[in-house]
Amino acid sequence: MSFLVVDSLTMAYGPLKALDDVYLTVEEGEFISLLGPSGSGKTTLLMSLAGFNKPNSGRILLDGLDITAREPEDRNFGFVFQGYALFPHLTVTGNIAFPLKIRKWTPARIRTRVDEMLALVGLESFADRKPRQLSGGQQQRVALARALAFGPRVLLLDEPLSALDRMLREQMQTELRRLHKETGVTFLYVTHDQQEALTMSDRIAVFEKGKIVEEGAPTWLFRSPKTRFVAEFLGENNFVRGIRSNGVWQGFGASFSLPEARDPGGDTDAATLWLRPGDIDLGPGGEADISFSATVEDFVFGGTQNRLELRLPGGESIAALISTDLRAKDVLGQNLTFRARREAVGVLR
Repeated sequence: MSFLVVDSLTMAYGPLKALDDVYLTVEEGEFISLLGPSGSGKTTLLMSLAGFNKPNSGRILLDGLDITAREPEDRNFGFVFQGYALFPHLTVTGNIAFPLKIRKWTPARIRTRVDEMLALVGLESFADRKPRQLSGGQQQRVALARALAFGPRVLLLDEPLSALDRMLREQMQTELRRLHKETGVTFLYVTHDQQEALTMSDRIAVFEKGKIVEEGAPTWLFRSPKTRFVAEFLGENNFVRGIRSNGVWQGFGASFSLPEARDPGGDTDAATLWLRPGDIDLGPGGEADISFSATVEDFVFGGTQNRLELRLPGGESIAALISTDLRAKDVLGQNLTFRARREAVGVLR
């Protein structure tokens, strides 16, 4: 049996099912992101795992033991809140020591552990400061140190980076990956940020309307989604109508075959083809590529990548992210040739 099992968990608020028969397995030491839009059920599941919510049905198993009815303090789970929830009247040292005092650790043991956690998160020189004297990133490190201090079996994180600016958020993503690797603690991380989930996770569970609609490794979900919701939610995507006849696809204003691993087979007039903007490049392709023509209707400068809005011959609009050094006046209104690798095209039935 897996280390942590969410077995057919259901939770309703009146007629609304916040969790609808959710099943998820977690191996010890994994980093799993619970990804989905607001109201999809991911935070409700995290709160249920923490013991703050009591599900209507289903079980939560830890090492094969049913902990569904256990109180939060009896689960040995750490929790990092979205707003940090630090005690403003306590110093950094006091905040980290708080859960250890609750567990009646000896003063000597507490001092040793606090020093270890300060070193782990790089805050040794900030030990005597109050939360108001810290930056957002430093406060987040204190919250992480406090949640990890007592050695939890599982660390639950509820959108902990959402209040940080982009650059600091990216730095903290690196920090979280390092902490996960160094501590070996199982992480369950709630986010609505696709890039966070792709960057940090061993696996991603994608939520929609109280259900896990797909779960798997980030690369697999990004490159081989089974549903349009996941194909669209996990990074920007282009969708066009495709028809397959005698092994040849018609789509993007071109005719082409797909690799066996990408082609579901059979003839259909109801398939949707998808292609991510970053997989489109300018210029004619080779044998391994699909080549198509499109008119450039808009150009947005993005530094290392420029965004082009394209109109296909059939009238469909798609976007492309082109790294080539382009100028708007050279491409706007032009009918140009573009290419994409065949294995970058996906099919949704």
